[in-house]
Amino acid sequence: MDRLIPADNLTPGGTDCGVAVFIDRQLAGAWGSGDRMYMQGPWQKGVSTQGYQSPLTPAEFFRAGIAATNGYCRKTFQKEFDRLTVDQQIKVLQDMEQGRVAIDGVSAQEFFNLLLAAAMQGFFGDPIYGGNRDKLAWKMIGFPGVIAIYSEHIKTYRNKKYDVEPKSILDLS
Repeated sequence: MDRLIPADNLTPGGTDCGVAVFIDRQLAGAWGSGDRMYMQGPWQKGVSTQGYQSPLTPAEFFRAGIAATNGYCRKTFQKEFDRLTVDQQIKVLQDMEQGRVAIDGVSAQEFFNLLLAAAMQGFFGDPIYGGNRDKLAWKMIGFPGVIAIYSEHIKTYRNKKYDVEPKSILDLS
């Protein structure tokens, strides 16, 4: 997560922001088990605009993608992904993103895209789901939170910074 969301002067890295926790929770829940997905095939190659198209549930797809990425890294670098240098990790991820890596069992590019999408959701989603720890991403972009009571301030703050403490679903209870 720290390669996809590196620490900078505004926020800590993805791990410290809870993104891995978010993804683990999603994979352990209904989304990970494909609960609301059509999972009966036929499994022909679709186009990217058709969204997730796989006979594997997202959790199975992640497991296969992680195992295959580690296999590629062992073959290429004699180490698993988490043991690589930061530069090597970035290179592997860039090659996966660009489709320059072939891994066993799943498409490296599709795995990267699903991993990146889940990381972004974990970084910017409501903290109740495990990511966006301390609402850091919301504070970084100036998002006031989930409740829609801010509409009364639109005219007053048009083109001005609206600096308030963000509110999450947990803050409403």
